[in-house]
Amino acid sequence: MHWTDVEVNVSVWELIGVRMEGLLPAAVLPLLLTMVFYLGPLVQTAMDNPSGFTEELQSVLDVQSWRLCVSDAVWLRNQVVAPVTEELVFRGAMLPMLVPCTGPTAAIFTAPLFFGVAHFHHIIEQRHLYKDSMRVILLVSGMQFLYTTVFGVFTAFIFMRTGHVVGPVLCHSFCNSQGLPDIGSALRHPQKPALLFSYVMGLLLFLVLLFPLTDPFFYGAAPVCRLAPPPVSVC
Repeated sequence: MHWTDVEVNVSVWELIGVRMEGLLPAAVLPLLLTMVFYLGPLVQTAMDNPSGFTEELQSVLDVQSWRLCVSDAVWLRNQVVAPVTEELVFRGAMLPMLVPCTGPTAAIFTAPLFFGVAHFHHIIEQRHLYKDSMRVILLVSGMQFLYTTVFGVFTAFIFMRTGHVVGPVLCHSFCNSQGLPDIGSALRHPQKPALLFSYVMGLLLFLVLLFPLTDPFFYGAAPVCRLAPPPVSVC
């Protein structure tokens, strides 16, 4: 901000998306939007294991199940530590630095590239484990770079539109819990027509609701948008 002669009358905390104005809708609406996108996988889970799906819903309100989760280091890493730290760094810290130089739209597509590259450390990890050939490792890492970058674009868009980091954190945690949608198993499923319909409806509803559910009207003016040079498109 000092190098680019940018002055903004908000705190650093507000710039990185930690603020109170519009906090509740910022926590609920982006997560709802992400769940709409996962309509197909959620319907498939309910079809394949109705009792298990019901038990998962009940566990959300069960204190004991939360205690078990909190005591699990892997769960904490995937659902809490990784979403919080990665969103604070790659959205909260990186976007306010890019926006004054590139504008909000370019920043949304630039910052996720760093997020995708940051996952290349898995190449070294897999080589140490000697699990697969280098060709397979590079292929898997390339796919991971692709979907983490696409996801990064989505959460960067949410951050820019809402001015909150809580939405990206919760969406990140939810996506970590669900994994990538398994379209292949849906194509082989006995209820394939119904499942494919739910997948398509989820995607269409996601696209229809993307801008309405991220309308700045619900969240107040995003502080990071004040850093943007005119014209401001996404904000």
